Amino acid sequence: MSAMLERCLDDLESRLDDEVESLNRRSWQSFCDSPHPGEIFLPPSRPQTPPSTPWPDVMVNDAIEDMDLMLLQQFGHVSSVLETGQSSRLNVRCNYGSSILPSVLGMEMFCMDRQLNTLPTSRPLGDARKVRELVDRGVPDPNSGLGSRVFECAGRFMEVLAKYPRIGANVEVYHPDCQGPMDVAEVVWGSEIFLGFYDDPALVRDLLELVAQTYEVFMRRWYSLVPPQPRYSAHWGWTHLGVLALRNDSLMNISPDTYVEFVRPIDQRLFDTFGGAGLMHFCGRGDHYIEQMSQMTGLSAIAMSQPHMNDMEVIYRHTVDKGIRLVGFRREWADKANRPLRGMLNCTPEAS
Repeated sequence: MSAMLERCLDDLESRLDDEVESLNRRSWQSFCDSPHPGEIFLPPSRPQTPPSTPWPDVMVNDAIEDMDLMLLQQFGHVSSVLETGQSSRLNVRCNYGSSILPSVLGMEMFCMDRQLNTLPTSRPLGDARKVRELVDRGVPDPNSGLGSRVFECAGRFMEVLAKYPRIGANVEVYHPDCQGPMDVAEVVWGSEIFLGFYDDPALVRDLLELVAQTYEVFMRRWYSLVPPQPRYSAHWGWTHLGVLALRNDSLMNISPDTYVEFVRPIDQRLFDTFGGAGLMHFCGRGDHYIEQMSQMTGLSAIAMSQPHMNDMEVIYRHTVDKGIRLVGFRREWADKANRPLRGMLNCTPEAS
């Protein structure tokens, strides 16, 4: 551990208040278990606690290459929450981006220029023949690609949590960005996958199955290193019931019938495999499939982006009206809902 990392972790340990964090944690858990008494759940904010030592600004590319810098970057986010008095959960992750599973499947990673300070992506195969060859090779070793780096980083996080009691008690390590099977399948194949639903549906099914099996093997390895919480999980500053948070940005491009036929059964199987409940995220438009998504067993919460791209009445009808929470919601949109939100919607100042 570098001297800078040790100095910053000592600072973070000294600034954490067990009572404050317990209140924040209990409020989130209460929201997960039953509707909030008011229309909107606003977690309790923290007193502003500035650092006693300067924390470095860590660029994404540097964090990917240096594990000490990855820890500094992630615990630096926690330090910022304490400094500004935000209300989100305190959590860190192995921040290697959405290319983790594609890299495990053999995709070439593409890193952006350092000054852009953004996470890497992957180069797709773009060819059905190459996709078939990939499927025929079967489930890869989860240590392939970025896998070994992710697992090593997980071990480093767990060492910190064991060494620093307050950090260990109040900061959660949440699972890396493995997206969802459909998102990974699109990144692997490329945008041609959307034609594949019509031209070669059997290959689409086979690829989704390969991704799902790879996801399961990878996450079993992850949870052998970072044991899941028994009931509540942190993710991106939220708390939700269940273990998994699946990300489904690619769904905006397919019909509800295609979603139900190809994607939802795979997502449901992953929920069932890992405890039967979880959170779903999507960007862009989702009002065309939200009814079908709401029928998933164990779906506890949805984190959506771009409400302006959606008919929000349709979204509300198939989320808060059905007992499915909306988390990380923008306050400006909640304020103009003009309908009951039933204590099932979470807003935080940082999402406003």
